Amino acid sequence: MMKIYNTLTRTKETFKPLEPGKVKMYVCGPTVYNYIHVGNSRSTVAFDTIRRYLEYRGYDVNYVSNFTDVDDKIIRTAKEMKITPVEVAEKFIAAFAEDTQALEVKEATVHPRVMDNIPEIVAFIEVLVEKGFAYESHGDVYYRTEKFEKYGQLSDQSIKDLRVGASERIDEEENRKKESPIDFALWKSAKAEEISWDSPWGPGRPGWHIECSVMATKYLGDTIDIHGGGHDLTFPHHENEIAQSEAKTGHPFANYWMHNGFVTMGESEEKMSKSLGNFVMVHDILKEVDAQVLRFLLASSHYRRPIKFSERALEEARINLDKIRVAYKNARYRLENAEAILSTDQADIAVFMELEANFVKEMDDDFQADNALSVIYHFVKELNMYSERETVSQGVLDQALEVLEQMMLVFGITLQAEGMLDDDIQTLIDERMQARKDKDFARSDEIRDYLKEQGIILDDTPQGTRWRRA
Repeated sequence: MMKIYNTLTRTKETFKPLEPGKVKMYVCGPTVYNYIHVGNSRSTVAFDTIRRYLEYRGYDVNYVSNFTDVDDKIIRTAKEMKITPVEVAEKFIAAFAEDTQALEVKEATVHPRVMDNIPEIVAFIEVLVEKGFAYESHGDVYYRTEKFEKYGQLSDQSIKDLRVGASERIDEEENRKKESPIDFALWKSAKAEEISWDSPWGPGRPGWHIECSVMATKYLGDTIDIHGGGHDLTFPHHENEIAQSEAKTGHPFANYWMHNGFVTMGESEEKMSKSLGNFVMVHDILKEVDAQVLRFLLASSHYRRPIKFSERALEEARINLDKIRVAYKNARYRLENAEAILSTDQADIAVFMELEANFVKEMDDDFQADNALSVIYHFVKELNMYSERETVSQGVLDQALEVLEQMMLVFGITLQAEGMLDDDIQTLIDERMQARKDKDFARSDEIRDYLKEQGIILDDTPQGTRWRRA
């Protein structure tokens, strides 16, 4: 029985999708004005891992994640780069795709964009105005927040406290436009030489919050199963989404609200962000680090916990991933001389099946990735011990390898047999084996060192010489 921690209720709840066997899932995507940094990629990887596990458990997941392709940051970047906002969006959507593909993030079922949904956004706002939940003021349209009785429920805040806090932040000009300081913009009137669209309230563009309400309900329906995003989106973005969506439809917007933790840096463990200047771009780090290692680091902690990003953390991830890869490769190597069947097969298979069941148990408990990986490390230990037996079974190895492959795919890690060495290197390995038989250890060491330079590591075992890539 799968359980999910629901931010809305602050409890773990049994997961019951709206439709058996299917999951409607919406995750807030990036504002495409720059390359993504490692902190941005945490949310993308966390919810991709959750999606992958839901699919591993047999669910058909309709996964929608938007691109915010028009807002103040994009307009500002366009001016700095002397190109149009559309060109800025196109450039960084392509960059996002390149970086996330490297991290083995699955393509969303739909990647909607604000610019492609302006008519739907205008129509959505019109309904809110008609229902009295929104009002026009000097070409802007604001949401009448205090009319929505449940406002503040997601972030566990009271209207009174929010009103006090907002009055301290809002500037005087904006305050004159609003009925209340906690009202938020649904539509912004156009400024000179800024991108805009026609509307019943004059030329302008959407506010930030309205886009996700519109695109989530357009592609997934009035009520969705899971809505996800970074912890920093809980308020005001997701709080506002609930207010907008439920005021329009009269139905619950999302049954489960999920929020991932931050990536931190430095001794003070500050949140990685562009505003603080303590960030590492994904496309930069991937020039130095194996993309699968970065993916493994980002996916290996429970999604609600922070991740401390450092060279040490990357190295630990590399070492742990390498242990899994080596165990997988060694087991595949033993397939070459495995017996078709052994009398102990059922008992041996049962060991691996029990561990797979433990993996499911941990992931079913709010996607406890760190605990699930502890199970995988135990699985790898058992696989190593089995592979070192004098006699092994093809059936046991095939099943264990398949289970390990599928568990690691949940984390976005693809395990595969390495390709054949080219003829020249294979000849050198054969020559080295003959040199060892002839006790020509100088030549044996010379060949080993040369192969190491080519990125080939040799392991001499009782079952023969095995190789792996450095």
